[in-house]
Parts: sequence; C-alpha cells; structure tokens
Amino acid sequence: MTSAGPLTSAPFRWLLAARTSSILGNAVAPIALAFAVLDLTGSAADLGLVVAARSLANVAVLLFGGVLADRMRRDVVLVGTSLAAAATQGIVAGLVLSGQATVPTLVVLSVLNGGVAALSLPAAAALVPQTVPATQLRPANALLRLSLNASGIVGAAGGAGLVAAVGPGWGLAVDAAGFAVAGGLYALVRLPRSSAAGLEGATRASSVWRDLGEGWQEFSSRRWLWVVVAQFAVLNAAFVGATTVLGPVVADGSFGRAVWGLVVAAQTVGLAAGAVVALRWRPRRALAVGVALMAVTAVPVAALGLAPLVPVLIAAFFAGGVALEIFAISWDQSVQTHVPADRLARVYSFDMVGSFVAIPVGEVVVGPVAEAVGVAPTLLGCAVLIVLATAAALTVPEVRRLSVADPRNDVSRTVDVRDEHPPDATHR
Repeated sequence: MTSAGPLTSAPFRWLLAARTSSILGNAVAPIALAFAVLDLTGSAADLGLVVAARSLANVAVLLFGGVLADRMRRDVVLVGTSLAAAATQGIVAGLVLSGQATVPTLVVLSVLNGGVAALSLPAAAALVPQTVPATQLRPANALLRLSLNASGIVGAAGGAGLVAAVGPGWGLAVDAAGFAVAGGLYALVRLPRSSAAGLEGATRASSVWRDLGEGWQEFSSRRWLWVVVAQFAVLNAAFVGATTVLGPVVADGSFGRAVWGLVVAAQTVGLAAGAVVALRWRPRRALAVGVALMAVTAVPVAALGLAPLVPVLIAAFFAGGVALEIFAISWDQSVQTHVPADRLARVYSFDMVGSFVAIPVGEVVVGPVAEAVGVAPTLLGCAVLIVLATAAALTVPEVRRLSVADPRNDVSRTVDVRDEHPPDATHR
C-alpha cells in the first residue's frame, strides 16, 4: 500500500477538502480573536475569559455530540455544524469590524461557537474509518493531518499578516468563509449506503443515557485510553493556557503581532513534518512513542518564559509540532483500531471531554497568576506540569505495551469478552 492509497476513495477526498477548508480559515481565528480582545481591554484576564467560554461550552456539549454522531449520518452532522459555525463567526467578525464588540458579547458568541464545534468534533474524527478501508487508516490519518497542517501554516502566517495590516475583524471573516465552504464540501461526501445505514440505525431505539453508558463502558474498559486522556487534561491546560493567553502577551511586549503569527506557523510546519515522518515511520509501540514525545511540548512553553527570542521560539515551536503530530496520528490509529465502529464517536467524545475539560481552567487561571507572580514564572510552571504528566502516563504498562498492529493485542482490556456488546445494547 502506498501513502496515496486513501486518495483513491472519493468520500475521503471530499472529507479531506472539507476539513482543509475549515482549518484554513480557523487557523486565523485564535490570532484574530486574541488581538481583538487585547485591542478592546489590553487585559490577559479578559482574553482568558473569552477563550475559556468557548472551551467550557465545547466540553459541555461534546458527549451529546458523540451520541449524535453515532445516531445520525456523520456527513450530515458536519454539513449542519459547518454552516452554524460560519454564522456565529460571521457575527463576531461583523461586531469587531463595526466597532460594536464587547467582552460580554464575545463571551456569548464564544459559547455558541464552542457548542457548535463540540457537535462536529466526534463526527469528524469518527467519519474517517467510513471513507477508507481499515488497512489504510494510518496513511489516511497522516494525509488528512498533513493537509490540515499545511492549511494551518498558510492560515496562521497569512492571518497574522492580515490582522497586523487591516485588523482582527477581517481575520474572523476569513474564518467564517472557510466554514461556509466546508459545509458545501461535506455535502459532497457520499458514504456507502451500508456504512451510513448501519451506523444510523445502530442506536436509534435506545435512550441517550444508554448510549452514553455504552460509550463510557468502551472508554473506561481500556486503561491505556483513559490514562492518556488524563495526561492530556493536564497537558492541554498547561500548553493551551501558556500559548493562547500568555503567548500574545509576550508578543505584544516584545517582537510584535506579525512575528507571533510566524511563531505559531512554525508549530504548524512542525505538525506537517510530523505527518510526513508518521507516513514512513510505523513503530509497533506507536502509542508509547507518541506519549513520550509529549515531553517535547514543554520546550516552546519554557522558551516563551526563558528566551522569547524569535529564532529560539520558531525552533521550539517547530519541535513541539513534530512531537504533537506523531502522537496524534498514532492516537487516532489506536482508537480507530481498538474501538467498535458503531461506538467510535461516543468514545471520541469521552476522550475529548477528558482531554479538554481542564483547558478553560488553564485559560482562566494563567492570566491572573501571571499578573500576580510574573509571566515567566507562570510559563515555567506550565512547562513543568507538561513533563510531569507525560512521565506519569509512561509509568502505566498498558500505555507502553499497546500495539496498533493487531486489536487482539489490546492488553488493556479488563472486561470479559461477553461484555463487548451487552444484550441490552441497542473517544479523543
């Protein structure tokens, strides 16, 4: 099988085009929104409040998003959520461009946008196995993420220049347009009738709570899965809080907004490089390798605190991006290989809730902490948390031993095989 194999599937090609379009616009949004808030108040705490509102709504709705994606056609879910995201971001752009934006209105719209995103994330992750054969999952995920990262590079670098030249409102307008285009492209995904009908009917007769219970059983019965999710609860809070809230503060006080876009783009270049590496490098214990590499993400956080020099930051964020991408591709392959297809979106939703739940805490806390003890000490504290969480995850044997090559080697299964599909039965 070659790396181009997944591209022979028409549904995968449309999925790839749709997600690329949304990411191209969405890469601009965090930069534009951050500087829109800083232009309004100049407060890191206010910026943390706005981005945390989106994260809280995201976490609150994710579990329902997983149930929805296992009950309905996932391509249909993605059409609707893309158009809704285009509408919410379009309103934000209009308010910023007209000078009518306020922190409370941005918080409310961030809540709406976060809820819409939560409905789409499990569907997007779980749709991949429906578009390619199982043997092509790793190259499909790698090609998908490679394209997304390339779009992120263009979006972050171009968006930063756009924000610096004409203001953050136009960057948010680009994001809205990207979602609108993505909605049209998702409508062109044509899944095999048997694939779509099988998943759509699998949970129709059961209740939402029973669906969630089945998803929780699949999630909690795999120790490797929930341990890594716990690791990412800490890692995401520290990394996102440091880079999303304190990164723009450091940029505004030193090298400037346009250069911050280049630093963010360097991470995206690293993500693209990591996808290329993952296409060729397929270690048997890929999950353990990916988890260990998460310690590298402490480097850009520490660099922001110790040496906020542009060459140092570009190199550090590039290295962090490579590590993140190698992990992400190994993670998706592990989950998609070991979890039944009809419960995959629900497992992904539990994965995402656990991974994202602490992000708003990090976003809200880092601003006041930085104002109290200083930006540099706060960033160094975040870097230490990332290293400690990674070390703790690697102490778990199931994380170190899991093989993505053969589901029968899922050594973390603790339930009897008879519990795989309960009689009453109707992830990250």
